[in-house]
Amino acid sequence: MSHRKFTSGSLQLKVPHDAQQRLPSHANLAKFCGFILLMFFIMASYLLSGERKTLLEDLSESTLTDLVRSIGTKVTFRARRVPAVSELLDFDPHMFSVIPRHFLPDVKNPCWYEELRGNMSADPYGSNLFGRLSSKMRIAFERLSATFKKQLIQHDGKLQRLRCLPYFYIIGQPKCGTTDLYERLRLHPDVHLTLPKEPHWWSRKRFGIIRPGDPPLTHFPLDHYLDLFDSVAQRIQHRLLGNSSSSSSIITGEASASTMWDNLAWLYLHDISREAEPPSLVQDFIHAVQPDARLIAILRDPVERLYSDYLYFGTSNKSALDFHQKVCESLRLFDACLRDAGLRACVYSSTLYYAMSVRLQVGLYVVFILDWLSVFSRDQLLVLRLEDHAANLTHSMNRVFHFLQLGPVSKQTERLICRRPASNTRHQSDRKLGPMKPVTRELLRQFYAPFNQKLSAVLQDESFMW
Repeated sequence: MSHRKFTSGSLQLKVPHDAQQRLPSHANLAKFCGFILLMFFIMASYLLSGERKTLLEDLSESTLTDLVRSIGTKVTFRARRVPAVSELLDFDPHMFSVIPRHFLPDVKNPCWYEELRGNMSADPYGSNLFGRLSSKMRIAFERLSATFKKQLIQHDGKLQRLRCLPYFYIIGQPKCGTTDLYERLRLHPDVHLTLPKEPHWWSRKRFGIIRPGDPPLTHFPLDHYLDLFDSVAQRIQHRLLGNSSSSSSIITGEASASTMWDNLAWLYLHDISREAEPPSLVQDFIHAVQPDARLIAILRDPVERLYSDYLYFGTSNKSALDFHQKVCESLRLFDACLRDAGLRACVYSSTLYYAMSVRLQVGLYVVFILDWLSVFSRDQLLVLRLEDHAANLTHSMNRVFHFLQLGPVSKQTERLICRRPASNTRHQSDRKLGPMKPVTRELLRQFYAPFNQKLSAVLQDESFMW
């Protein structure tokens, strides 16, 4: 079989020849590049045009307030069109051929037995692309490989292996406490979490995107994603074969903070000249193969989230003034987009996303929540506030345990969960920069207000008004 090589930094991936057809064609890439170039000139013209004042010419409070009001007048929440399963099947037939319609009835986690095919002497994890990206994953796969054959069972004259999907997904949002929630959750005896915390498979790697902003390289197969949960599958199978009733209580999950909002990869799949917004979203595929999945979103005041995001992902010259200027620039670009497109089209626009210097749209929580609720029921989605989580860890974690239908923990485990230091907190160097400017805070508060109001109404909880 012939191969093509793609190189990104120190990573070199080999793509089977028959997978080339799934990569974007030269024509589509050319179209995409041309579109990006066109948008660049449009935005440059917008920022430099004499018809509109530039950021440096006028940053008065009244001008900025008028800008936010202009955005508010254009905000309209419309229901999305949910694609039929037959349409999703056309996009990714392999996914639907691997994941069965029904899972093992006596196991809480979604698992099934899969017939083993191929060369039995080959390392089952040797080609896994997650292993090529991470030394920790390579070590984990080496351990799994050493016991792989012992885990196989004979059924109807065929060798089979147990496969599992996550029972739950912590879907977002970034800089809202997903890591902290994940690390506390793993202390529950029935929760078995594996590396990596954020595989980003549903939103990025299944399309071949390794890092945000990079073009697709090679698709990470579904099998490679399922490999991540093989250690949990082994635990479940060990208890199943031992007729242990506790096998039904084991669950696993993952916490890719991009799952809720990142649908930027759709640009590589669809003709951008025909579609103003994504014809399919991540949640459509998850729901199609796993309709009973349980989802957790943890949110925080979007104003604070944006500043934390800027401090964490920003590079050099970070300051309250630089943040303010980036916010103003991004607000103008968002307003310009809304002049020609609908809210959802702008929120999911990859062109706008890469043009803006701060990620304003990630804090428009209600747009994403509504879209997830277009396919999942309300009782399948638990929405937490970081502020409440930090103020009362015991209550917050008990809510999560109840939502995941987990049994209570011992007093000792409860103390371990609550006394664990907070994860992924702000770096000391970033703390020295101090808070954002009051004018920036007020500007963002006004910008996010109508979205928070809608979120509060959808969730029937006024605390999401912030």
